[in-house]
Amino acid sequence: MNACGSVFKYGDNVDTDVIIPARYLNATTGEELAKHCMEDIDADFVNKVKPGDIIVAEKNFGCGSSREHAPIAIKASGISCVIAETFARIFYRNAINIGLAIIECPEAAKEIKAGDEVEIDFDSGVIVDKTTGKEYKGQAFPPFMQKIIKAEGLVNYINENK
Repeated sequence: MNACGSVFKYGDNVDTDVIIPARYLNATTGEELAKHCMEDIDADFVNKVKPGDIIVAEKNFGCGSSREHAPIAIKASGISCVIAETFARIFYRNAINIGLAIIECPEAAKEIKAGDEVEIDFDSGVIVDKTTGKEYKGQAFPPFMQKIIKAEGLVNYINENK
């Protein structure tokens, strides 16, 4: 399983309130949430993001409330993966539960720049910045997590494997 796309770069402590502002939590679909994804930190995000693109952030991505709306909005916007130095634990679990690929890699999180083209091999955890040619070794997904992500989330995975 791989991801490849252009990078949107953010810093430390990107919380769930800027990923999807609370005023939009009444949205009932991922598509509705995606229209407001990252709105309070990057107003132009929704106009620029393309399917397959990647978010790169630094420490503690997804901190704040435990709402699943945040990873749902990111995934529905077309983002194929989030790379960060660290993730808030509840965001990490919510992301896997809804089938959003995430990978921890401190070096990549610090060095990859906005606009770089990046490719990720989830089997090996290798991240390649195609713009600079530099490779990073991220934390590979265990096979069972890859199956959940490939199934588009935990509920789908369970339903497919009854």
